[in-house]
Amino acid sequence: MLRNGAAGVSSAPRRPLGCSAPTPVPVRVWCDGCYDMVHYGHSNQLRQARALGDYLIVGVHTDEEIAKHKGPPVFTQEERYKMVQAIKWVDAIVPGAPYVTTLETLDKYNCDFCVHGNDITLTADGKDTYEEVKAAGRYRECKRTQGVSTTDLVGRMLLMTKAHHSNIDEDLDYRKHTDNFGKCPKGHSPWTGVSQFLQTSQKIIQFASGKEPQPGDTIIYVAGAFDLFHIGHVDFLEKVHRLAERPYIIVGLHFDQEVNLYKGKNYPIMNVHERTLSVLACRYVSEVVIGAPYAATADLLDHFKVEFVCHGMTEVVPDKDGSDPYEEPKKRGIFHLVDSGNILTTDLIVQRIIKNRLEFEARNQKKEAKELAALETMKRRDEAGHWAEAAFFWTHSGDEVAFLCLDWI
Repeated sequence: MLRNGAAGVSSAPRRPLGCSAPTPVPVRVWCDGCYDMVHYGHSNQLRQARALGDYLIVGVHTDEEIAKHKGPPVFTQEERYKMVQAIKWVDAIVPGAPYVTTLETLDKYNCDFCVHGNDITLTADGKDTYEEVKAAGRYRECKRTQGVSTTDLVGRMLLMTKAHHSNIDEDLDYRKHTDNFGKCPKGHSPWTGVSQFLQTSQKIIQFASGKEPQPGDTIIYVAGAFDLFHIGHVDFLEKVHRLAERPYIIVGLHFDQEVNLYKGKNYPIMNVHERTLSVLACRYVSEVVIGAPYAATADLLDHFKVEFVCHGMTEVVPDKDGSDPYEEPKKRGIFHLVDSGNILTTDLIVQRIIKNRLEFEARNQKKEAKELAALETMKRRDEAGHWAEAAFFWTHSGDEVAFLCLDWI
């Protein structure tokens, strides 16, 4: 089990305000999953799970287990382990967690219960992976985040449309994708299908730390698209985090149209609202500037009292007028190039998807077919027994009448 030590949510057990009684035994919560192509939906599930207890342990499945039950993952298990560790609500991870959640696993890590979203996870043979813990009453459910799915993100990469950008109307190709991408011949699963994400101020508040920089903090500014927030970004931010004893990292996110100007094609894959939540979920990030200017201007640096400005080893594209967007911080002597040692970029992720397009489409169809079969089974079971209907059988023996009632549960 790997424990998190970087800045994030406190893992200390909670005590009622004004209570001087001994600290209660902390409630330990278990989550598990593939966590492939980690997005803000995964982060939101872990945020909700952490709120149900005091200490959150997350089990992450191996590549072999995922390939057996779902199909090939996009990211390697080592990449996925590190991505989950970077989510600020996670206290510890368990690499190589079993695909089926058992009471033995919960007991091994001293967890009171496990938490999963209100969708369904099935094994290769269509069985509910949480069946055992549900039967034992050690299962809790949290609300699934609407408007995001790995299926949708993969589809955006393959279609090369811009309909997912903010302030751009949906086009016919994208609408066709939402209807057909990875669709099982029998229809759509409510859990795998594509839906529209709607940003709210409440969601931003839930993800934001709400902490102001304190005296003694070193304010560091980084800027970019941070599209498909991935392990390359995490490694960069972790390296930046180590530049100071008490870092306060502000991430400037460029608007979609700005990103598209210097990245081209259909970038960014995630719109600015989605990218905001993805970055806010990272334990190394203190604050996000939504729609930051492309150039790190004197006004921006003065306003946030920035002491360091950092950029990775990727190319710095000149501003629209041909100027260097880091001219001002270089002039002040506060600009730093940071080598994360990770060459992964959003472009390389897209290349992985395109290379294995047929495998990923087949994976989504297989997953959706299993979900539809499970949904049909639950529907039949519900119709048969939800109302606990009684069947009455009458038998006669002389003057006595025997009455038998069978309850369907």
